[in-house]
Amino acid sequence: MSYIPGKPASYWIDSTAKIDDLPSGNVLSVDVAIVGGGLIGITAATLLKRAGKRVAVIEAESIGMGTSGHTTAKITSLHQLIYADLIDKIGEEKARLYAESNEAAIAWIAKMVEEEGIDCDFSRQSAYTFAESEKDLSNVEKEVNAALKLGLPACLVQETSLPFPIAGAVKFDNQAQFHIRKYLLHLAKNIPGDGSYILEGARVEEIEEGEPCTVKSNKGTVQATDVIVATHLPILNEGLFFAKSYPKRSYIVGARIPADRAPQGMFIGAEDKNYYSIRTTPYEGDLLLLVGGEGHKVGEKTDTEECYLNLEAYARDRFGVDSFEYRWSTQDMVSFDRLPYVGKLTPLNHHIYVATGMSLWGMSKGTMAGMLLSDLILGKENPWAELYDSLRATPFLSGTSIKENAGVATHMIGDRLKGLMSSISDVEMGEGKLVTVDGDKVAAYRDETGELHAVSAVCSHLGCIVNWNSAEKSWDCPCHGARFDCDGQILHGPAVKPLESLKGQS
Repeated sequence: MSYIPGKPASYWIDSTAKIDDLPSGNVLSVDVAIVGGGLIGITAATLLKRAGKRVAVIEAESIGMGTSGHTTAKITSLHQLIYADLIDKIGEEKARLYAESNEAAIAWIAKMVEEEGIDCDFSRQSAYTFAESEKDLSNVEKEVNAALKLGLPACLVQETSLPFPIAGAVKFDNQAQFHIRKYLLHLAKNIPGDGSYILEGARVEEIEEGEPCTVKSNKGTVQATDVIVATHLPILNEGLFFAKSYPKRSYIVGARIPADRAPQGMFIGAEDKNYYSIRTTPYEGDLLLLVGGEGHKVGEKTDTEECYLNLEAYARDRFGVDSFEYRWSTQDMVSFDRLPYVGKLTPLNHHIYVATGMSLWGMSKGTMAGMLLSDLILGKENPWAELYDSLRATPFLSGTSIKENAGVATHMIGDRLKGLMSSISDVEMGEGKLVTVDGDKVAAYRDETGELHAVSAVCSHLGCIVNWNSAEKSWDCPCHGARFDCDGQILHGPAVKPLESLKGQS
């Protein structure tokens, strides 16, 4: 049997249509401009409009097609193994706030689904962090004890519905999963009207604080009293959030599986590295088994095809599936202390707010961030504000921060040596390669027809050298996570300008 890879698209996006009936127009003035139409932005917009504010959601592509549309869409407060570590690092009181805020986010999503009658495959599920070997069991046991201390719905189990033995798992009951884009599209349809707007295909290039603030995009200027920047990593460099977190990329494959062979619940391995995420979702009368993992820092792996192959091998071996319907990748910003940054852009900004650093658990944390941002703008007290304060002291001297910031410095300097001995003629069909042309660093890709696509290899964000991503056919920045297609167009921020095109190379 010949190998046929899954469709290179997120199932959440592929199974939903683009909304064509969102009114736009010449937006001149609103109360709150929200840059980014993912879960954070749409949650904040929903709450603010309900509070009587006029809002404008400004999205570079389409609603829910960015990071939110590429998630595993688990709605849970069980974030692999975190509570024992939080109690140790920040104390029991703050760890309890973290637990309560994530549980509140789950409850808010469930309430919205019920109130609005949202058809988004929402279902209550148990969530598990499982240890296959005895060496990871002690960490699972510590997590159970920590979670129980914080009032979370945790217990230790030795058996699950996974088709392979485990040493033990921490189980949280009454968690949930859903179809993220169906959920977002429903909420988005309620935003336009009464002075509120959604603008799709509007890539923001500049934001200026003032009275009012101005948000400039390729589709014009929006004026607003307040601005929320919910673009995964802020496109504004003030605040240095790119230096307080690092971008991590991971991969997902989807395979059809009969219900009687599918695991019940949501799962993630307890290992520090090389762990797998597992869940199912309804799919054409059966279920779609989603297996994720193979995470690495953005731009540090060229042969990304290997990541998909490893996931497929795991799914075949553990679940007996033999064909795959989907494969896609995603990325997230991981904060050095594992807590999101939610609040003001800088101490000098009074009307520009940000949310970033969801650290791989964006469904609960992103919803929480949208709720918190809404309260901040409305002047309401929120018990989570101090914990997630974007201006809090950042552990720059932690082991993680030293490693990641040193890695950025290495890329800023060392990557300029790549491709010094290569030329355009060395690039074969189907290959992306860094080469040097007249002393300049060039990112060159020759497609399957032999056509060359050549762009500057210098990232338009802060000048790092991009790296080729073979499976996605993209140029990825290893410093701060910006991604570009083979023609240099932006796939992922924080870059706001494309890579310089170098047409005429051969």
